[in-house]
Amino acid sequence: MIRLDGMLMIGSAGANVGKTELACALLNKFGKNHNIIGIKVTTIKDKDGQCPRGGEGCGVCSSLEGNFCITEETNRSSGKDTARLLEAGAGRVFWMRVLKQHLVEGTTALLDVIGPEAMSICESNSLRQAVEPGLFLMVGNKNTDAWKNSAQQVRKYADRIIVSDGSDFNLDSIKLVDGQWTLSEKATAIIMAGGGSRRMGTDKSILTIEGRPIIERTCQRLATCFEQILISADQADKFAFLGFVVVPDNVPEQGPLMGIASALEASANELNFVVACDIPQIQLWDVRRILFEAVNSDANIIVPITCEGKYEPLFAVYRKSALVAINKVLTSGGRRISDVFDLCKVKKVELVAKLVNLNTMIEYEEFQKNLKYKS
Repeated sequence: MIRLDGMLMIGSAGANVGKTELACALLNKFGKNHNIIGIKVTTIKDKDGQCPRGGEGCGVCSSLEGNFCITEETNRSSGKDTARLLEAGAGRVFWMRVLKQHLVEGTTALLDVIGPEAMSICESNSLRQAVEPGLFLMVGNKNTDAWKNSAQQVRKYADRIIVSDGSDFNLDSIKLVDGQWTLSEKATAIIMAGGGSRRMGTDKSILTIEGRPIIERTCQRLATCFEQILISADQADKFAFLGFVVVPDNVPEQGPLMGIASALEASANELNFVVACDIPQIQLWDVRRILFEAVNSDANIIVPITCEGKYEPLFAVYRKSALVAINKVLTSGGRRISDVFDLCKVKKVELVAKLVNLNTMIEYEEFQKNLKYKS
């Protein structure tokens, strides 16, 4: 699977439901300030002259020589979908015809042309089986529930399904941040900043990364994805510069579980992403994946597990309904977050990226060194 954080992929339930219209709307919105590549993919199952949509073919599939063919669109007035993408604001537009079993090969060749870091909007269902984009939207027709086979195969990967009449799209929740596509969710991000930082020897929440405190980087990154940001900490004045609500513990000195409980009570949303303040680089695709699992599950807690089978309770989604179990543990004198897991429904997920926490000064200095080396 090829990961392309800068790609927004658009799939569709069927033909003529507004896939290209959505792509053009996004290009109109973001193309003015960003150089975005437009991509249209035609996946060919067999070069037998039959159209993938059924019936007599137009010759596009049967005329393919080799495993794939990549063509750049340069004519804005041809009336083709690729020309519409160019007219809507794409910097360049490519049409890739590719045999289904050679999607990876074709995509690799395309990346040789546009570069793996390129920001792009791509129309395809089948490509989602070979590429993991930064964001995968699917368009459905509000007048029918029918989904074609290629759409059914990738529907489970959709970050959001947009039901439209094919012309009217609400794009307010779609963001492009630091070259990565993301969605703004009706959810709250709770940033845990109430720890004593004993292993670090100094307050790690305000240690600087690239000139900004870690907690400021975290807040700004998550603010693009969440309706509300809360900071769990007892010292409101210290974090006033961030401009977000600081929630103190209901009972001081009771550990992170009390911090989670207090913030959940203050949250305006049912879904809450709880994250430690010492993670210097949060990958938004992992955040979105955990939220997606929460939206499509009745579990009270969605918690990642490491390859060693250990929980990551401070990079997890907690429903407000988890408060019943949390308060039960706290009332009984318990302090461990893992004690809550036995009292409510928990769903475990695996993260794509390894979480990096900065717990000691050695880890902080090593991270700074590696960051400087990469730049």
